[in-house]
Amino acid sequence: MKKILLLAVTFTLTSCAQVQQTLSQLPQLSNVGTVDIASGLKEALNKGITDQVSKLTAVDGFYKNEAVKILMPQELQKVDAALRKVGLSSLADEGIKVLNRAAEDAVKEATPIFVSAVKNMSFTDAKNILLGNDSAATTYLQGSTTTALYGKFNPVIKSSFAKVGADAVWTKIITKYNTIPLVKKVNPDLTDYTTNQALAGVFKMIAVEEKEIRNNISARTTPLLKSVFAMQDGK
Repeated sequence: MKKILLLAVTFTLTSCAQVQQTLSQLPQLSNVGTVDIASGLKEALNKGITDQVSKLTAVDGFYKNEAVKILMPQELQKVDAALRKVGLSSLADEGIKVLNRAAEDAVKEATPIFVSAVKNMSFTDAKNILLGNDSAATTYLQGSTTTALYGKFNPVIKSSFAKVGADAVWTKIITKYNTIPLVKKVNPDLTDYTTNQALAGVFKMIAVEEKEIRNNISARTTPLLKSVFAMQDGK
């Protein structure tokens, strides 16, 4: 009986040691509480929204930012080239500018949708994001907000086209282009195109901020960001 008890105790101690060794090899998520991990990720996302997305809502936020500037869609590159060839470069430039103005207007609708998505982030979401790649948080936001953002952006852009004069400019562009001999007439859906380009620009700028926080310790500007993202440094 003594031998049996001794074996049982030895087995139990060995098992505990193995479990402890296994746990020690996992990312140390227990160093920060559950609430802190989620709060840290939320703070990082809010920083991205505040520091980057808000810039896009200013005049020239898209138009003078080469990383997200909206150009003519691929199928209209020939339109741009043709207009410039016949001395209408200023009209082509104006067409690009008004697309960007509409996007700048639409992005003002993004913040409440992002705030809701960040607020609803679960601990599991936060843990996966923290230990994910450099764009894991941006990918999370894309998956949870794109449909709602498109629904908000699209009508605003459609309305903005009239407000910023895009309708008049593009009617003139298409009319001029379609009168050039031997060209194939075009009639693009610029509202859909600009909506998708605005979305792409928003997520690109959030990704910039996320990468900065993950890779540059000095970008972690609060104690919470420092403690939470220190955990992903050694993942």
